[in-house]
Amino acid sequence: MKSMRERLKTRLQKDRPMTTISIRMPEDLIDDLKEIAPALGLSGYQPLIRAYIGQGLRKDLERLGNSEVQAIAESLRKQGVADELISAAIADAGLMRA
Repeated sequence: MKSMRERLKTRLQKDRPMTTISIRMPEDLIDDLKEIAPALGLSGYQPLIRAYIGQGLRKDLERLGNSEVQAIAESLRKQGVADELISAAIADAGLMRA
């Protein structure tokens, strides 16, 4: 599994390879996306869909990544590592948002 840092580095590349997919969506949803996209400065509804998916994915990746950090922190506490040391290590690694 790639680290969050590796994923972010990949996502910042402008020339990432794209894959075509097919997804069934209600027509009225597509109409709304087409209406909103230009108001948000996007060239069409597909970039808007990608933006929405990306936002949700980042949120879930952060949440799941943070739960792993919490599990490790709890394990360290059980082994007698001080909370201050655990917090300092997490902050130093940049694993949790303030």
